[in-house]
Amino acid sequence: MTTAISHKRQNEMINMKKRRRSSRAVRKPNRSLGGDMFIWLILALFGMFFVFPLVFLINNAFKPLDEIFIFPPNLWVINPTMGNLQDLFIIMSRSWVTFTRYVFNTVFITISGTVGHLFVASLGAYAVSKYEFPGSKFFFGLIITTLMFNQFVMQIPNFLILAQLNWIDTYWAVVIPAFGMPMGFFLLKQFMDTIPISLVESAKIDGANEWYIYSRIVMPLVKPALLTAMVFAVQALWNNPQSLLIHTEQLKTLPLAISQIIGSPHAPNVARMGVNAAGMLVMVIVPIIIFIFAQSNILKTMASSGIKE
Repeated sequence: MTTAISHKRQNEMINMKKRRRSSRAVRKPNRSLGGDMFIWLILALFGMFFVFPLVFLINNAFKPLDEIFIFPPNLWVINPTMGNLQDLFIIMSRSWVTFTRYVFNTVFITISGTVGHLFVASLGAYAVSKYEFPGSKFFFGLIITTLMFNQFVMQIPNFLILAQLNWIDTYWAVVIPAFGMPMGFFLLKQFMDTIPISLVESAKIDGANEWYIYSRIVMPLVKPALLTAMVFAVQALWNNPQSLLIHTEQLKTLPLAISQIIGSPHAPNVARMGVNAAGMLVMVIVPIIIFIFAQSNILKTMASSGIKE
């Protein structure tokens, strides 16, 4: 593209970024000190309620076996030990498929599924948000409808489709369905609605093509929504129940391998309850770390996903 970006489009992008930054400023509500303390107390109680399972899981991962079965159970570990984690890695290392192979499968499925989902969802959201075409509203309503269905309801249709494509017992059985997850599409579409259409039109006047507008103008402005969709995709793929469609041991993921070692949840191995807690701790570490680094963008997306300019 030979023409430079016009001053009008530059000013629109600068003004839009300023509005985004100014929206972060929190206005002081007209409340008394007692009202503020009451709000903080309610938030603290709800925070403790939601963080309790995580605290209990972390403590159980470092409890010896006698403390796990003590009644009434203790929230905090008395004699912490690393034996549960050591036993987990010893058991995994004795498997005829190496532990690193399970980790590779999980990381490969998570990264490829997340990248594909973000690419497909952002393209679809851009088309639905910035263009009026026959059936666009019906298509968006159909995506919203799919949010109401539990993923287990869709397992049989997905299995039939994947069987027809001969993708059962392959990586694609888990990766390809992740491309169509509706949550990322919804978040990106709602966030793109806040971008003025005049910004896109002025770019077209300057000679920019669709790919340039999508990749260089729109996508940098929807970075918070993109990171939020990434967190949801990683969370869904890191412990994906559809990994049961993979039967070959060399292709199985780490969550499925750990569940096989620990035993069935209906008939758990009592001697491996500590290993069970250590395995669950290993599985929740990655989603928690990603959420910690992206939490500001998630809050920003949730706050502005329903706002249109």
